[in-house]
Formats: sequence, C-alpha cells, structure tokens
Amino acid sequence: MEISSRSDIAYQALRRAIIEQALAPGTKLREDEIGAHFGISRTLVRAALMRLSQEGLVEIKRKRTATVAIPSLDEAREIFEVRHCLEQQIVQRLTAHWRPEMGETLEAHVNEEEAAAQRGDTASASRLAGEFHIVLARLAGNALLARYLSEVVSRCSLILAVYGRPHVAECATAEHRNVIAALRARDAAASISIMNEHLHAVEARALPRPQEAEDVRISDILARYSTAG
Repeated sequence: MEISSRSDIAYQALRRAIIEQALAPGTKLREDEIGAHFGISRTLVRAALMRLSQEGLVEIKRKRTATVAIPSLDEAREIFEVRHCLEQQIVQRLTAHWRPEMGETLEAHVNEEEAAAQRGDTASASRLAGEFHIVLARLAGNALLARYLSEVVSRCSLILAVYGRPHVAECATAEHRNVIAALRARDAAASISIMNEHLHAVEARALPRPQEAEDVRISDILARYSTAG
C-alpha cells in the first residue's frame, strides 16, 4: 500500500470516528499513537489532522496539540443558519433537474438508515442520516455546493455530540422519505418547505432550548430577607 493511501485511510478513519461520535469532542489526538496504528510518519498524521482542522472537525492548538473540536453555541447556530441556505439551493436545483433514478438512489440510502436503526446501530444510523443530505447535494450537480454542505453536515455531528438530546432514529428516516416524495412531485415550494421543517427538527434535536424566564414573585424572594438582621 502506498504511503499516500495509508495517510488518506487515516484521515477517513478519523473523520468517520468523529462523525459517529466514537471520538468525543475534546478528545486528544496523539500523533505518535495515530502514526503507529496506521504505520505512517507523524508528518503524514499532521497532514491528515490539518485536513480535519480545515473541515472544522479538529482543533490544532499551540505545540501542535490536536483535539476533536468543541463548537461553541454561537458557532452551532451559525452552522445551522448556513445549512438552511445551502439546502434550500440544493432542493431548488434538484426539482429543476429531477430524474427518476435520483429517487431510487435516495430510497436505497434511506433503506440503509432504516436498517441501521432497526438493528440498534445508532452510530451508523446517525452518520447515514447526515450523509443523506450529502447524497442530495451530489445529485444536485454542483460540486462546490456538495463540498460546502459536506463540511457543514460533518460539523453538525459535533454539535449533536456536544448539545444534542436523545431522539428516535426513525424520526429522521420518516422526514427523509417526506423530502423524497416532494422531490418526486417536482414541487419546488413544497420540497423547500418540507426540507425547512426537517432542518428545524434536526436543529431542535441538536441545540438546547432557550431557558424560559421563570415567573418570579419578587415579594416571595424578599420575604426570605426581611427578617434577617
């Protein structure tokens, strides 16, 4: 096996481990340990980590210390804002250039999601749920859109790892089937609306709910202090 191939395998393995949340946010990624596992030099390990850093999945600090990235809440909200814009454009392109075989490709992918969920493989089900959107982007026929969305979807996996709440995998599967049905009808408005609903649901599962202000009675609080002295 060529050295470059081993380096790419290391990159792909690390990326998948991060996306499937096997490597949790904040985990230290030791160059010597990774290099020994894949049989590559630390220089090639650094190259793989740099690729992941450029995708927002790894943070490289001073002294070349690399860790799985921990997105802030502000970053998380910005990522979802960008994702909404990208996916709307993707859906518009798909409805304009729809072909029956696209539906078959998407259905096959959703079937994989469903199978993973049914056998209890939550890591694969979560990864496949994100990849559904990347498949959509590739089918839309714009390589740059697909590249940007791939990065955004990958970073959403980190957001889910840090802030997400447990949810039923079948929810995402059902939502994806609704998207496919709208695309098959070549109804751009309906497709965009359904995709937006789906992304809002994903965002709700990924981000914490804003804390609602409690209806506090000031007199009740002050009563605890009125006898002090």
